[in-house]
Amino acid sequence: QVQLVESGGGSVQAGGSLRLSCVGSGRTLGTNYMGWFRQAPGKDREFVAAITWFLGATQYADSVKGRFTITRDNAKNTVYLQMNSLKPEDTAVYYCAASQGTKTPTRAYEYKFWGQGTQVTVSS
Repeated sequence: QVQLVESGGGSVQAGGSLRLSCVGSGRTLGTNYMGWFRQAPGKDREFVAAITWFLGATQYADSVKGRFTITRDNAKNTVYLQMNSLKPEDTAVYYCAASQGTKTPTRAYEYKFWGQGTQVTVSS
């Protein structure tokens, strides 16, 4: 079993920055990809970014390219999401997830393990 715990959410004004962290424990060695998703009220959970543990290859949703950066620290079993130039439409609960897949997973059903989520609120 893999346990994921997110932190770093909060409230910020538009144009500001936040850094989310996701610490994994348990059998994280069995996972290949780590991803960040977000879900705004009344909307479906959407893909934000993903990274591989091994090579650090990344993929981003078009809506966050150039503003968000996903990184990982293998020694700490931790994945980060640096969010810059935040917009009100980035407001959502952000979830960290782990996948055992072999292709870059961008859909929620491709991830087996999930954190509890952390709220990000961006005011205009």
